[in-house]
This record gives sequence, C-alpha cells and structure tokens, in this order.
Amino acid sequence: MNRKRTCKFKIPISILLVAAFQLSAFSQKNIRDSIISFPMIGVTAAYQFPGGDLSERFGNDISIGVVFQWKLKNNWLTGFDGNFFFSDNVKEKYFLDQYKTADGNIIDGNGDYSLVSLSERGIKLEFKGGKIFPLIGPNKNSGLMTTLGFGYLQHKILIETPQGPIPYIEDNYRKGFDRFTNGFCLTEYIGYTNFGNKRLVNFYAGLEFTQALTKNKRQLNFDSGIKDDKQRTDLFFGIRFGWVFPLYRRNADKIYIN
Repeated sequence: MNRKRTCKFKIPISILLVAAFQLSAFSQKNIRDSIISFPMIGVTAAYQFPGGDLSERFGNDISIGVVFQWKLKNNWLTGFDGNFFFSDNVKEKYFLDQYKTADGNIIDGNGDYSLVSLSERGIKLEFKGGKIFPLIGPNKNSGLMTTLGFGYLQHKILIETPQGPIPYIEDNYRKGFDRFTNGFCLTEYIGYTNFGNKRLVNFYAGLEFTQALTKNKRQLNFDSGIKDDKQRTDLFFGIRFGWVFPLYRRNADKIYIN
C-alpha cells in the first residue's frame, strides 16, 4: 500500500523580513548620494472626508493602518497596505425610528429606556504601485511621490446596546440593520516622501482619494422589509501621513586605510 505524504511549509513573517533585509544589502550604496533599493514597513494614519453615497451614511472619520513596500533602484515602488477606519458620526439612523416611543426613546427587554450606540467600522486592503520623483529633499531617494492602489473596501454600522439587550436588534438580528457593504476600490495618492540621510527621519505626507463601487451584502434590511441592491459609489478624500522604517544596511561614509 502506497502512502502519500504531504508537507506543509509555514514561513514566519519575521523570516521574510530578514530575507528582504539581506537581499537589499547586496550592491548597496549610500542613500546620501545614490538611488538605492530597499524594502520598508510602516504605520499610517489619515483624516478622511466622505463623498458620494458614503456621505449620506457617515461623516468624517479616522483611518489607521500598516504598510509594506519595496522601493526599487529606479525609484519605482510596489507593495500593499491595510487600513481600518472608524467614526462615531453616523447619519443613517432612521432604521431605528419604528422602534422608538412617542418621546423618542427605545425600550429594552425589561420595558425600561435603553441606549443604542451607532458607529462606523470599515477596512480597506490594497495593492499599490507608484514612483518617487526626486525634485526636492535631502537625497535622490526623496521627493514627490504618486501611487495608485486597487483592492477591497468594506464598511458597516456597528450597533451596540451598552445598557442591556434589546431583543429586536440583538445577535443575528443586527445583520438586518447594519448595512454591511463591500466592493472594489481604487486609491490615488500624491505627496512628499522623505528618507533621511541618517535613516532617522523617514515619512510621507499628502492627499489621498478613494473611489469604491460597493453593494449591501445583507439578504434583507429588516426596517424596510426589502433587499437593498443599489450600486453604490462610495468616495473618500483624505489627508494621510505615514512613518516608515527602511530595511537596509547603512554603508560607511568613509573608508579608512592604515
């Protein structure tokens, strides 16, 4: 009897980062006077203004995330990032109106007045490519940066009942009210990128624009009793800042010969 053996290989992210660091060290020159290639990781944050259909549901929000990119020797960039965005500014609240009393309150399972908290929750995952144009900055690796990203965007209304359960919006019932929405997105960015000569000050800052074609993925909106199959155009305009950590070996500025 022949037995088939299967092997599964799991490569930790730390090993991949070490390998990237080692690869970037080959043929490396000083960042001060040469355009060099290296990977980088970083954290990013943005303040965003909604547009299109999204502006009817949510107000301004905050976005935070992580980024991994590889900068090539010709100053082209490739990589991916993931962002989580959130806000307490929810405009689309009318789905609770039918459950309110005449004085505008909501009753919980015990017949007492209760509180319903609504907030925005969303994620954006994208692959990105772009280029740095060394028009200004401390070296040829810094300057004007433009990128184009494509990927996945989703958002929903987070419904919470901090004072106690409310039967008609608990557990799976919440899915009938949360407007869970997702779809394809594009993001354009333009701004300034700085890589310090001593690898201490490495950041980017600029303007970001996102367009997403999305749809509600729930089978039914319980408040209306019908399925919402509208094709949405969700837009973001944001001011984004990122702090990055280049992964390369710094060569000595001078060579001493005894």
